[in-house]
Amino acid sequence: MPEIGGVITAMVTPFAEDRSVDEAAVRKLARHLLDHGSHGLVLAGTTGESPTLDDDEKLALLRAVRDEVGPDVLLICGTGSNDTRQSERLSAAAADNGADAVLAVTPYYNKPNFTGIKAHYEAVTRAAGVPVLLYNIPSRVVINLSPEQLAELGRIENVAGVKQANDDELRPIDGLRVLAGNDGIFLKALEMGEPGGILVASHLVGPQMREIYDAVRSGDRDRAREIDDGLRPIYEVLAKTNPIPVKAALELLGICSARARLPITEADEEQRAEVRQVLEAQGLLVAGSAA
Repeated sequence: MPEIGGVITAMVTPFAEDRSVDEAAVRKLARHLLDHGSHGLVLAGTTGESPTLDDDEKLALLRAVRDEVGPDVLLICGTGSNDTRQSERLSAAAADNGADAVLAVTPYYNKPNFTGIKAHYEAVTRAAGVPVLLYNIPSRVVINLSPEQLAELGRIENVAGVKQANDDELRPIDGLRVLAGNDGIFLKALEMGEPGGILVASHLVGPQMREIYDAVRSGDRDRAREIDDGLRPIYEVLAKTNPIPVKAALELLGICSARARLPITEADEEQRAEVRQVLEAQGLLVAGSAA
């Protein structure tokens, strides 16, 4: 399987007018991202509006993208749930439908103790049969997994790494690949010797984020920091109720529609203006254009 690392884009899910998954737009977007800096993709993650995709849609999405990009591109499917049985079933099905790895978020809402969390991941990894990435995002699931707890989970067979979305606890963890879970810590993760990140801004500035990755790998950290500093405004805008801003940006750039599924809504005029401003500042959109 491809290496789990580099610029991995957590891809949005394009929707048609009736809010069904727009397979043609999915294929177009996947190809666009790979042509603009991404090493691999996460499908049906948070940015892909996974809570409002049913399992059949997630698997159809995965099959369509695998068919579009071929066998050699890293594809990770979001299969996390607060229902262990569902996550087991979906993880196994994702592996059967072309996923190289699965991304399983910490069980949310139930608020299990660590014993339950560990048992959950043991069950999911057994069912998946492919590498499993943990996903630590306390801002959305309430529970935080400490580096020590992540290290313990990392000893489970088939656990390959963690998408770390707790910026304050980004650090190396013995036995685990640590992938930056937020755009703003991508460079920091690379400078720590970690393999990459699962990112959102790479929808829009993928070539620049790829250049950050390449610069760190080649030892030119000054160049990497210069690029990263210039991207900070776009990181900050896209972090506001993801994926609303990135979908607005993709529509402004003519890449895909901003349509979302409730309870996620499309950007209002104020949000859209903020997104437009940052795109213009990055030179991605001409000021005054009608997009």
